[in-house]
Amino acid sequence: MFSRRSGALFVVSAVLFGGTFVAAKAGLAHFPPLFFVALRFDIGAVVLAAYAASRLPRAELRPRTVGDVVGILATGLLVIGLTNALLFVGQQYTTSGVAAVVFSLNPILTPVFAALLLSEDRLSVRGSAGMALGLLGVGLVADPDPSALLGDGVAVPILFCGAVTSALGAVVIRRAEATLSSTARTVWGVPLAAVLSHALSLSAGEPVPGFSVPPVALAALLYVGVFSGAIAYLAYFALVDEAGATRANLLFYFVPVVSAVGGWGLLGETLPVASLVGFGVIFSGFLLVAGPPVTLPVSLRRSLRERLV
Repeated sequence: MFSRRSGALFVVSAVLFGGTFVAAKAGLAHFPPLFFVALRFDIGAVVLAAYAASRLPRAELRPRTVGDVVGILATGLLVIGLTNALLFVGQQYTTSGVAAVVFSLNPILTPVFAALLLSEDRLSVRGSAGMALGLLGVGLVADPDPSALLGDGVAVPILFCGAVTSALGAVVIRRAEATLSSTARTVWGVPLAAVLSHALSLSAGEPVPGFSVPPVALAALLYVGVFSGAIAYLAYFALVDEAGATRANLLFYFVPVVSAVGGWGLLGETLPVASLVGFGVIFSGFLLVAGPPVTLPVSLRRSLRERLV
């Protein structure tokens, strides 16, 4: 079950990450994907550095154990850097609906890695049913073209690798048992992600755009840099620490919901009835995984037991 604090972290993460798909759609028309990711985390690193300088003592930022180093590397290189590089590269070859569905395999992949590396995050039968129901809801919301999902293009494999990287990284962070706070790990991780993204952009030979990008591209860059590149990750990694990787990654079922509503409100995209039904299906799956256990009244249980006997 989610506490009030973890519930707030869940909502903040889902809302801000959900806006990423809308902003990426606007920004990728003007920036090469890996360079776009690199600029995103350049901005996020500056924001987090200013926050750390004003709010965090140096002792809280200093890694002290091997677990701290592993947590920082998993945060910066896996969950933030490589995941977003694969997401932005894959999204340029397909629709946002297909990207949302493939990336929403994250909550299903996370318990697989958790079962291998952890002991406290294993799902019950009820939880597994909730995961499947949530994925069905994502499909209804995103409404992708089946031929795009099943085609031979590179988009789906790239996006799937991004979902794998994100799920594995979240579990590795939990496994590391770092002494550093999630905030400190994020302050270290976002600059690492920026360095990795610049290296990948240079190795791919991406052209560097000039300074004549339109205002909509700058607005998209500021959003993915400040809101979904700094603030969202502060909330997300705090959620992983508090609720566990499996429950934290349920937010990726709600990201397409936010993206669909944002596209409807900001870009004038349609919001079909199937999407509205999908919202309810996702929420039902979420309740199965993270909701309180349902127990039958004692009298009803006794009556059922007697009938079975």
